[in-house]
Amino acid sequence: MAENIQLEVVTPEKTVASEEAQIVASPGTLGEFGVLSGHTPFMTTLKTGVIRYTDAQGTERYVFVSGGFAEALPDKVTVLAESAERRLDIDIERAKASRERAEKRLAEDRSLEDIDFTRARGALERAIVRISLVETR
Repeated sequence: MAENIQLEVVTPEKTVASEEAQIVASPGTLGEFGVLSGHTPFMTTLKTGVIRYTDAQGTERYVFVSGGFAEALPDKVTVLAESAERRLDIDIERAKASRERAEKRLAEDRSLEDIDFTRARGALERAIVRISLVETR
């Protein structure tokens, strides 16, 4: 049986996950990547998406992540995320309200400053991923 690796997912506010995993799959900005024990070390930026991992007992787990960095070592994966939350901790009603606000902002006024448009588009993307994670898994 293959060895497990340590997974750490942290944000500036809290530790979201800290446990052994058999495999970790994460949304890198250049595409999804997977890490098993003994992986070659690397570092990458993250995009908004879902970290999927199989815990030491064989149960598949999910963590929403938005932005940040991941470092893979032969025995550990560390994710430093701008925001992250376990699937079970996502407030679906709050995510739906966020999606509605972002859609309204994007549809209302085409003269929005670029920064407002970018922020609204980012909020919409995060809301959609959260909703998808809760409703489809």
